[in-house]
Amino acid sequence: MENGLLLLAMIKSVNTWEKEGKERLLPMFLLDHAKLKQNVILFACFSVMQAVLWYTDGLKPKSIFEGHSSLITDVCFSPVLPYLATSSFDKTIRVWDAGSPHDSLHTFRGHSTCVMSVDFHSNRDDLICSCDGNGEIRYWSITNSNCAGVFKGGTAQVRFQPRLGRYLAAAEDFSVSILDVETQASRQLLQGHVKPIHFLCWDPSGEYLASVSEDSVRIWRVGSGDEGECIHELRSKGNKFHSCVFHPTNPSLLIIGCYQYLELWNMTENKSRSVPAHEGLIASLAVSTATRMVASASHDKFVKLWI
Repeated sequence: MENGLLLLAMIKSVNTWEKEGKERLLPMFLLDHAKLKQNVILFACFSVMQAVLWYTDGLKPKSIFEGHSSLITDVCFSPVLPYLATSSFDKTIRVWDAGSPHDSLHTFRGHSTCVMSVDFHSNRDDLICSCDGNGEIRYWSITNSNCAGVFKGGTAQVRFQPRLGRYLAAAEDFSVSILDVETQASRQLLQGHVKPIHFLCWDPSGEYLASVSEDSVRIWRVGSGDEGECIHELRSKGNKFHSCVFHPTNPSLLIIGCYQYLELWNMTENKSRSVPAHEGLIASLAVSTATRMVASASHDKFVKLWI
């Protein structure tokens, strides 16, 4: 199978959150060169409730963003502006200027419980979305600094469709809702998982969506007026799945984060192989289309970069 992964570098996170004997590292996302004109990676340390930008050239920290009063649950970059957003157990969402690690530009309040996920719209620089543990989804206007809409449908993760931005994918329990961004109406309900879904990932075209539960990964065709057809499924053979990302150069290859291993799944051939990667659960994966690097973050306190 073509397009394997070669370990390029790793970053050790000294500060991690430890609760009930489990150390965790927050999911992270790669920042393309076009945003800050620098090659940087973002990940966050739970214990100090901060987001940290790291240079991938030299593996040194660039900036630290502090302000949340409880654990950070999600981080994301704006695909349009040099902004990043964080969500937190403190029931807030903060928007930051990625080039200026001072006070947040905006702090959004309104959720009644822990905010579990946040995402920027793919081409509307004014719009971000969040979801909380009660299934409430909120739209926020960055320009007006207010809530622009409230509806139900997601408890685990929300992700806008890339490129076109017509749809919002929201994971709740065993299903994924595909919501119309303008009307908030449910366009499709993707069902088939038998265990809770905890990770979503669109392919760069916005035509396909991957959903991950611990025992299976499903690929859905959702971007062209289809009825949410599941076109590929990979069942776990024992090692629990947790995260995924589409390969930066091979659209047929999905990279899946498991416990200690990366699973490389060729969806077209329905073949997969395991690559030793970490000493703990791989909590998140991200990709940079500019550098074609893949980053993995694990509970073993390491972020690793792969090419």
